[in-house]
Amino acid sequence: MAKILVVDDDRGMREFLEILLAREGHEVTSASGGKEALGFCKKHKFDLAITDLKMPKVDGIDVLKAIKEISPETMVILITAYASGETAVAAMREGAYDYLEKNFDVEDFKAVISDALSRKDVKKEDAVFMKDVEKSLSFGNMIGKSKGMLKVYSLVKKVADTATNILITGESGTGKELVAMAIHENSSRKDKSFVVINCGGIPENLLESELFGYMKGSFSGAAADKAGLFEVAHKGTVFLDEIGELPPFLQVKLLRVVQEKTFRRIGGAEDIKVDVRIISATNQDLAQKVKSGGFREDLYYRLNVIPVEIPPLRERNEDIPLLTSYFIEKYSKEFKKEIKKISPYALQLLMQHPFPGNVRELENIIERSVALETTNIILPENLIMPEDSGHDQDNALNVDIPEKGINLNEELATVERLLIKKALQKTNGSKTKAAKLLNISFDSLRYRLEKLDT
Repeated sequence: MAKILVVDDDRGMREFLEILLAREGHEVTSASGGKEALGFCKKHKFDLAITDLKMPKVDGIDVLKAIKEISPETMVILITAYASGETAVAAMREGAYDYLEKNFDVEDFKAVISDALSRKDVKKEDAVFMKDVEKSLSFGNMIGKSKGMLKVYSLVKKVADTATNILITGESGTGKELVAMAIHENSSRKDKSFVVINCGGIPENLLESELFGYMKGSFSGAAADKAGLFEVAHKGTVFLDEIGELPPFLQVKLLRVVQEKTFRRIGGAEDIKVDVRIISATNQDLAQKVKSGGFREDLYYRLNVIPVEIPPLRERNEDIPLLTSYFIEKYSKEFKKEIKKISPYALQLLMQHPFPGNVRELENIIERSVALETTNIILPENLIMPEDSGHDQDNALNVDIPEKGINLNEELATVERLLIKKALQKTNGSKTKAAKLLNISFDSLRYRLEKLDT
């Protein structure tokens, strides 16, 4: 049972909602206008508010703004007989959960109410979940123990079993598809299809037929009816990768699918209704693209109900050893090798690398290294970095050999001093732990420190 506030100056609509919600077991409070509603909000806390948009003096947007100031955790749904793209966008901007026309289907309306209430925070459950994640250092196929990744895991857990549209953002190679897959696999749709559509990888003239299908004879080569990917994903999840690349004419068609859950095949005369959960992803600044006119604002707010941002690898350096171990194991099995680990110095080179290609780049480096390695440990000479990385084997230490030559002992002492210093920094000055990081004995570390100080 939830506490729900209904706000509408139309008595008939107000009473209809009261009866409908009471039958579902909710405790309903009703207000005949915005001013009365705000009075209730100052005295009571509500799980959900359903408010009409067009009301005299204090309209639905005003009610929405005030509720979000008084009680940010209260979910708000706006309903109106005068729907428009502008008011929908304005409502989403102010934090509305959804925006519905008054001629809604009752079952669809109940589903929206259920989804909105499921978004309420369950702190105890999340705390247990986060403890489990911190122990396992992974969630789904995602790997990492950094604060940034733990935040992603927590958000995925919260939103997985709702019908809410999600926009995943992050640089290329951060693992956006893995996040989408984790959301799907932790939802009630997990036994249905997870359909991936690369909006930037399919030629524009083919993308519409891939998404929505076509009827026999609708164009040259259409020898038979074909279902589109939205039909294939019925009751499942559609993952729209590189959504920023979607052409404008398809943005209009996608908006209809998002809003009405219906579309037509190319050459078709009948609407096809589908039940799909839409997850989108982009490595672009989609908000900036909206401002420049390259992406529809109403579609952006419909897709970006819940944003999930994946941090780049350079901002979660502590995840590099975990990911490295995972990829070593993966490619050792694939190439039938007995490689178990990476040398400390080789790992140090990885830790210093900026990884512009993120996790995908790290995986490529480890795959090459495992393929080339002939021992049971990845050594620095087989750790092939991109040529432009500034970390290939000749310049990894920023050392150049001049015509007059160098003093090798001095250069090696410099490298040794640097690695010992980094190990001590990483272990907060603990010599015992630093020795373990460097794979040397405590006595050896103490000897080296004394030798470097002389």
